[in-house]
Amino acid sequence: MKILMVSPEVAPFSKVGGLGDMVGSLSKEMARMGHDVRVVTPLYGSVKPSAERRLARESLAANLGGGHREYARVWEESLPGAPTSRVYFLEHAGFFDRHEIYAGPWGGHADNAQRFTFLSRAALDLCHELQWYPDVVHCHDWTTGFIPVYLNTTDRNTPLGRTASVMTVHNLQHQGMFGKETFGFSGLPWDVFRADGLEALGNVNMLKGGLYHATKITTVSPNYAKEIQTPAYGCGLDPVLRMRAGDLVGVVNGIDTEVWNPAKDRYLPFPYDAYEMDGKTVSKEMLQSHFDLEQNNTIPIFAAVARLYDQKGLDLLADIAPGLMSDMRLQLVLVGSGDPAVEERFRELAAYYPGRIGVHIGYDECLSHLVEAGADFFLMPSRFEPCGLNQMYSMAYGTPPIARATGGLVDTVEQYVENKGEGTGFLFSDATPGALYYAIGWANSTYYDRKDDYLALRRNGMARDFSWGQSARTYEQVYSWASAQRVGAF
Repeated sequence: MKILMVSPEVAPFSKVGGLGDMVGSLSKEMARMGHDVRVVTPLYGSVKPSAERRLARESLAANLGGGHREYARVWEESLPGAPTSRVYFLEHAGFFDRHEIYAGPWGGHADNAQRFTFLSRAALDLCHELQWYPDVVHCHDWTTGFIPVYLNTTDRNTPLGRTASVMTVHNLQHQGMFGKETFGFSGLPWDVFRADGLEALGNVNMLKGGLYHATKITTVSPNYAKEIQTPAYGCGLDPVLRMRAGDLVGVVNGIDTEVWNPAKDRYLPFPYDAYEMDGKTVSKEMLQSHFDLEQNNTIPIFAAVARLYDQKGLDLLADIAPGLMSDMRLQLVLVGSGDPAVEERFRELAAYYPGRIGVHIGYDECLSHLVEAGADFFLMPSRFEPCGLNQMYSMAYGTPPIARATGGLVDTVEQYVENKGEGTGFLFSDATPGALYYAIGWANSTYYDRKDDYLALRRNGMARDFSWGQSARTYEQVYSWASAQRVGAF
């Protein structure tokens, strides 16, 4: 099949979270399966130059509202590890020549509506320019929500009219809500600005439009697909998702096992596997040294790598950290950034408990790999988690996760069965400090008192297959369904 991915982020070129990883890994896997995969994404100021990048189009015109045109240069190269793939970068200085993807230091970019409308329109106009018409366009999150609407309206009677759309919800909390005055920029007909389309409380909701108009909808885990159809997790769009339930499929993300593999991880001082774990011991020693923790291999390290926002629940860890320090023999490590108040709380905890709590505010790719390898447990107390990748990285690295039973964490972490050595981690139900405290206590007692069970949890996690193979085959089926449905409509 001919598959076009349109995404605001594509790893390894640009990445804020799991979306970029998913698009890069899935695109690479689909190309390896023999499909003609092409990706359209912005050329941000943070995207590093590449010797392989070449100019594909000197000037691409995106046809927008009121006869207005915006122009971009188009650069092209392949995804690393997938030489048959093509990534098209849209160079537009006004919209994308900035390091941040969605927001600057003071909040969301004021022109985000125009920036990502341009991304959506330019991606389709590039297909017309190349005279390459995909069987399916895979759209990722609100930033591409206009694409299914374009395909059903302005492009319906063009060669793209037979192209299906698949809309993936990575995080329903982010919907692309903008004032009505921004709609005219899109060039879409005003008759789609209605309650069963793009309109929401008098504003434009880009994701809502994509959900109404997409041929098929996916999200990044089966459990999250169920959750977002409820008022508790639907973020106001649960009625739309219940209406489209017959076209909604949950597909668990995979992980890039070329990058996240302890046996060949270039960031680790001493790679290891399930049969030879000495490298994990070395990583733990280095992790303790890096954070100036007590150098003692018998003390378990509980670690987290995450954005410090409400969703991730790390404020719960800050709440219970003094109790953990007084009641249990363990060490804590945190790598992350986000809410300034939460950042400051963790800085204060590290200062108050030197040698026992280590904190790095910011993101560091090398350090993140060392944390996964060197920690004994990985903490994910998320209030909601569409899929999550770190729990899979952790299990692959022999680091049992402690996770709240929500979203994709339920689909990927198997609950530990005490004294049987079954499972891959520890799940808890309530997003409360007390529930997290007792889950950590349970894991800590397992580490000290049921060592054989703890080692079995490590082996069980490392034996799981988290590669993209199965998930890519499921997406291949979704693409086939979408294409057949779209073509059958003509």
